[in-house]
Amino acid sequence: MRFVLDTNVYVRALLLENSISRRGFDRAVDRGKILLSFPALEELEEVLRREKFRKYFDEDEANHFLAALVQVAEWVEIDTEITACRDPRDDKFLELAVGGRATHLITADRDLLVLDPFQGVRILTTSDFLSVPL
Repeated sequence: MRFVLDTNVYVRALLLENSISRRGFDRAVDRGKILLSFPALEELEEVLRREKFRKYFDEDEANHFLAALVQVAEWVEIDTEITACRDPRDDKFLELAVGGRATHLITADRDLLVLDPFQGVRILTTSDFLSVPL
């Protein structure tokens, strides 16, 4: 199994240790490979550095999370441009999913969820992902 997680899933997984997003993140790590690209990582780093999150985790915790993610992830070189999402900023996740031959893209973003399935990739909420037999 090969998984792409949207930035919103990572952030919620880091914010709340016992959250559905954390359980989804842990399940993806345990059951397959998390896929990562430089554009996806760049967005995640930018979001985690936002001042509004400092009351939940400090910069060291964010860096530790990113370092752990980079260690477990499989890097995907993006070589195909996709312009299918109504929010063009989300196309990077479709590119990662297709380029990395993902089985699932996990997100809370309705702009991505409406595309399920996309070129053979299931696009699911974290709750739905947790209920799918793998």
